[in-house]
Order: sequence, then structure tokens, then C-alpha cells
Amino acid sequence: MTPQLDFVGIVTSNMAASLAFYRRLGLEFPADAETQPHVEAQLAGGMRLALDTEDVVRSFHPEWQPPSGAGRIGLAFRCADAAEVDSVYADLTAAGYRGELKPWDAPWGQRYAVINDPDGNGVDLYAPLS
Repeated sequence: MTPQLDFVGIVTSNMAASLAFYRRLGLEFPADAETQPHVEAQLAGGMRLALDTEDVVRSFHPEWQPPSGAGRIGLAFRCADAAEVDSVYADLTAAGYRGELKPWDAPWGQRYAVINDPDGNGVDLYAPLS
């Protein structure tokens, strides 16, 4: 069998803050997710995005420490068009999330921006340019 990517996991220091961020991007989590140490959202194609508290990770890896410096994962959300990249970025920054890279027309043919989730992970927003 060839291993298949099944889910992307993010370790969070604040479950409620991470849920609020990813819900604003359209992901659906269970209603009681804020009180859970591990939650998952079903993604297109059968993939899942999992959020785990730091305590969950330490329960099976006691020496685990949060990475230092910039986030070490990258997630990208495709938007319908350039205007949606701009509006999603504006919505998230207005809600208090840190914009890392303002929307711009990248030379590779995309409207592109980066916003940070509550744990400092870069989340790309992009759409093909017409």
C-alpha cells in the first residue's frame, strides 16, 4: 500500500481562538468543539483538518515543545476570484487576525495574501487572476 495523506493536524494553544479563525474561513466543526481537546473538520475529497490542544500532544509526547519562530505549516484557501481574496483578508484583519502579506497580484498569476492563524501559522488566500 502507498501511504495516503489523510489529514492535516495543527497544534493549538487556544482551541476556541483557532476554531473561530477556521470557522471564518468556512470550515465546519462540531458545535461543542470549544470544549474538546481534539476536533476535526471534513474537507473536500475526504481530507480532514484536525486541531489538537498542546495538552493532547504532551499526553503522548511529554517532551514536546511548541516550535519557535515562524509557523512551520502552510495552508492555502482558494477563493473564487481576486475580489474574494481581498474581502476575506479584510474580514479577517478587521476581526483582529494578523495580516502577514497584504493582497497583491503575484507574478505567477494569482491574487495572493497571507494571514496568520491564532498560533502564528501562515494561511494563504489565493485566486487565479483573470
